[in-house]
Parts: sequence; structure tokens; C-alpha cells
Amino acid sequence: MQKKIIISIITVAIIGTIFFIVKNGNKLKEVQSIDNQTEKNQDNLSKSTAKISAKKIEVVHFHATQQCWSCITVGEYALKTIKEKFPEEYKNGTIVFENINYELPENNDMVMEYQARGSSLFVNAIMDEKDNIEEDVTVWRLVSNENQFISYFQDKLNKLLGK
Repeated sequence: MQKKIIISIITVAIIGTIFFIVKNGNKLKEVQSIDNQTEKNQDNLSKSTAKISAKKIEVVHFHATQQCWSCITVGEYALKTIKEKFPEEYKNGTIVFENINYELPENNDMVMEYQARGSSLFVNAIMDEKDNIEEDVTVWRLVSNENQFISYFQDKLNKLLGK
């Protein structure tokens, strides 16, 4: 009888361990996939802006009426980066920042133009009179570290400006 109980306990422990490994292994693959996609996007951005600089940059923070901490912080950090790291460009209108509540009917045209599907941060680098609208998903990974966020976003805007 004791042998059956011990074998049952060992079996449950082994099955639990296997389940844990499989479950966490998939999460690791997802994180690695996100990191790889982020690196590809940054490489593509670097290649596409290596020779051309934007005449104007529009940074658009889309949000709901009720915002969570992350949504509020992404907007605050983006604006802080622009004001502190690009004061002249912000003052002269080369870099523009907008907070847009995507739930309000008067913002439908902007939501459709940017194809915003919820809380998001978009960067529109206007080059040769053409919009180059891209959603920046990396900022969500950096929202818990203000210094990393600002460094990343400053570098991105510098590249777009050809600096």
C-alpha cells in the first residue's frame, strides 16, 4: 500500500514538472520571438532612414478615456523625451506630439488614418511629403524603466531626423 502511494506521488511530481517545463518553455519562445521581431523592426528602421531624414515627425499617443498606468506612462515618457531631448524641434514644430482619445467620435478620422486598434504609440516620419506611419510596440516593454525608454525613444527620433 505504501509503495502505491509513493509511486503515485512520484508520478504526479513528474507529470507536474513536465507540465511546468512545457508551459514555461513556450513563454520563453514567445519572449524570444518578440525580441527577434523588435530587432528586425529596428534594423529595418535603421536601413530605411540611413540616407533620408524626416522633415517632420508626428508622435501620436492613442488612448482610451480610462487609461491604465502603462498607457498613461507611455504618453508621458514619449512627451518628456521630446521636450527634454529635442526642445528646438518641439518648439519649431519639427516634432509634434498628440494625445488622441480613440473613443471619441471626433477622432475617428485620425484613428482610421493611423489604423490604431487600442492604446498605442505611433511615429509618423514625414519624408518627401509622404507619411511613413509606424506603430512602436517596443515602448511597452520599456515602460517600467524610464531611463531605458527615454534612451530608446531618443535614439529612434535621432535616426529619423538623420542625426
